[in-house]
Amino acid sequence: MTEAEWRLWYQLRGHHFEGLGFRRQSPMGPYVLDFVCHEQRMVIEVDGGQHGTGAGRPRDVRRDAWLAEQGYRVLRFWNADVIDNIEGVLRTIADSLMLPPTLPSPTRGEGFGDGGPEAGETDR
Repeated sequence: MTEAEWRLWYQLRGHHFEGLGFRRQSPMGPYVLDFVCHEQRMVIEVDGGQHGTGAGRPRDVRRDAWLAEQGYRVLRFWNADVIDNIEGVLRTIADSLMLPPTLPSPTRGEGFGDGGPEAGETDR
């Protein structure tokens, strides 16, 4: 793994990130994925400069299309982004997750039982 991959793995490993299980260097079909969360059907790739030029870009396009056919979303980050802005990378990953919304606990004056229409009151 590259330095950038190690830095991201440190944040994702052991269910520390949003309680999700990520695997690193995980084989899938003809590919080895940098990181994958099967529960979220999300792949995270950390790319070096070879991905932006020459044969690297078309290869990534084919790979991403194959993963999409399998029902996986792919997030790609440049090595420099992970190293220089890990907080922003983690925020982007978190924003991309499809987690069920958490509902706040009803407190005084909120939710049912506060005498509003939800409690059976009608407008007459």
